[in-house]
This record gives sequence, structure tokens and C-alpha cells, in this order.
Amino acid sequence: MKYNPVLYIAAVLFALAVSGCSVSNNPQHREIKLLQKGKLTDDTSFVYHLPYGENSNHLVVQGYFSMYTHKHRAALDFKMKKGTKIFAARDGIVLRLKEDGDKGGADAKFRPYGNYVVIQHADSARTGYWHLQYNGVLVNVGDTVKQGQVIGLSGKTGYTYFPHLHFIVWKTDGNGKWTQIGTRFQTNKGIRYLRPLRFYRNSLPTKQIH
Repeated sequence: MKYNPVLYIAAVLFALAVSGCSVSNNPQHREIKLLQKGKLTDDTSFVYHLPYGENSNHLVVQGYFSMYTHKHRAALDFKMKKGTKIFAARDGIVLRLKEDGDKGGADAKFRPYGNYVVIQHADSARTGYWHLQYNGVLVNVGDTVKQGQVIGLSGKTGYTYFPHLHFIVWKTDGNGKWTQIGTRFQTNKGIRYLRPLRFYRNSLPTKQIH
């Protein structure tokens, strides 16, 4: 049977709504859920820009520890069309990238084709932007990038069911162990921990340079 991305997205949205958005046992899950609902306050962590253009509005299809491919991941999926400009969520240096992947689809065999950019930050955290289009990376390894600077174009490469941006942040414990973390974002409605099934608008200026 031919894969239908519209039906898949509808199934994801329905399942997330029914399941309460997660079935993960990760200890971060409870903390992030409280932060999302405002029942726990965080006023010390870095505030990230949304990774898309000024006045753009995108749906978070999967959130932190959502039941599908994020069951064990503190990651976000932003639904967006192929070729949408991706912007750096914070300052940093381009650590690694891939842009020669030219395939994508709903099968794990496509995973090696996923294009991406990983940026290292001053506090040693790293931010990853995945599923970029073929030849869609607009920076080079070693480049210094500024928050709000365009770094790539969204796509549908790698193991993915539909065009979107997979966004993930890691931090290290100083002993070589990396952990995925949830992060705060500046939105047009204030600083938020993003939640699935919601649209978020970027109200901050972006730099159309690369």
C-alpha cells in the first residue's frame, strides 16, 4: 500500500491527543511536563530562538518524549515545507554537518541519508537540526554563526515520514556523557517550553545572511 503522509500526520496527532503525548519513563519527562504547564519555574536556562523566520508560524507535530519516534527523545519536530529557511537558535560554531543525502522515507533504511547541522555553543551544549534537503546546508564546519542567522533549508531526507525539522539539544556532564534536554524558547506569547499539537510564532528578527 502506498504511504500517505497526510494520513500519517493525522494518526500521529490523534495518538498524541489520546495518549497524553508520551509513554516515556525518562525521568526528564515529568519535569518537562511541569515546565510546559507552568507548574515548575525555570528562570536560569538559556532562552532559544525558534529555528525559523521572523513572523513564521509552525506546528510542533511531535514534542519531548512523544509516543512515536520521540518516545525516548527530548526533541521537537516542526512541520514545514521543503525549502523552508532554518535559522540558528543560538550563537555557536558549526561542529559537523551532512548535506549529500538525497533520499528519505518511512523506513529505517533511509536513516544514513539524513542531512543535518550540529552547532556547538559556549556552554558546551550542542544543537542539532535534522532532515535538511539535499545540498541544503548553508554553512561550513568551523563557521561562527549568530542566533537568528540562516543555516540551512528544511527537507525530507533520512528516516522521516514527512517534511519537517527535527530539532534537538544535548548537554554534557563533563565526563563525556551526553544527555538530550528540553529547552525554553522565545515566542510571540512569551518564553515557553513548547508543547505538541500547538503552533508557535517567531516574533524575533532574523538575519537573511549566509
